[in-house]
Amino acid sequence: MQDFRMETFLTVCRFMNYTRASETLHITQPAVSQHIHIIEEHYATKLFRYEGKKLFLTEAGILLYNAATTMKHDEIFLSEQLKTGGSLKLIFGATLTIGDFVLPEKLVHYLMQEQDAGVRMLVDNTETLLKKINTGELDFAVVEGFFHKAEYDYKIYSRQRFIAVCGGSYAFAQKPLSVGDLFGECLILREQGSGTREILERHMEKNNCSVLDFRKIIEIGSISAIKTLVSAGCGITFLYEAAVKRELESGILRRISLIDFDVYNNFTMVWRKGSIFDDRYFKIFDEFLLMNSDGPI
Repeated sequence: MQDFRMETFLTVCRFMNYTRASETLHITQPAVSQHIHIIEEHYATKLFRYEGKKLFLTEAGILLYNAATTMKHDEIFLSEQLKTGGSLKLIFGATLTIGDFVLPEKLVHYLMQEQDAGVRMLVDNTETLLKKINTGELDFAVVEGFFHKAEYDYKIYSRQRFIAVCGGSYAFAQKPLSVGDLFGECLILREQGSGTREILERHMEKNNCSVLDFRKIIEIGSISAIKTLVSAGCGITFLYEAAVKRELESGILRRISLIDFDVYNNFTMVWRKGSIFDDRYFKIFDEFLLMNSDGPI
């Protein structure tokens, strides 16, 4: 059972503010300060520093934060396992492309093999999923977005192509050859925090441009809705090839070939770095993620 003072430390880290931490924990601010002081004395190091009135973690504080977050996650997982007698249960997250277009077939095969297993899958953006791993709400996640490798262990599940797409009958004033030729179009894309959007933004930033260079931007939180709008000619988009495979084959959508856009990205399984349940996550990777209709690949 994690020490209550460590919970105080994590709450201060969450807000970087002693007052807000005390309000959240329903204890006095002097009590918060005392808890932090006891931890600092125990480890013989300072955990926080001030720059003006703003609070920051020291290098030692960052190290402890990462370790404490993993310990809290593992404690929640262990508690759940003890309550259920160690029964098989997958509690994980997936980003939208992966959750909607990649993992469903894996789940079908997994549940056919493990009929007594429980499954809880949350589909959300990368940022939200990582936060829920940190708080112990998820054991792991399969994401397409970026994450800090100092905080998470990971295994690459697959490498996926990221492409520009328009409607099957979409008419350009002039055939586009590069990303810059698309700036006169309406761009339909996911919300801030999504892995799909982050990959596009990072690529464009490397090439000294931005999504803001497009004539118009429409933000949609659903890939299915984005595909519907694009197929109706409302604009163009950038998506993983796996998410539009059927539409490309049927001609509802078509790929826009660009000489300066050859982008691939990893789909990655991530969990808290240093978890005592590493072996379990490796086993899940092998037995669940690598399954196909004929068994593990």
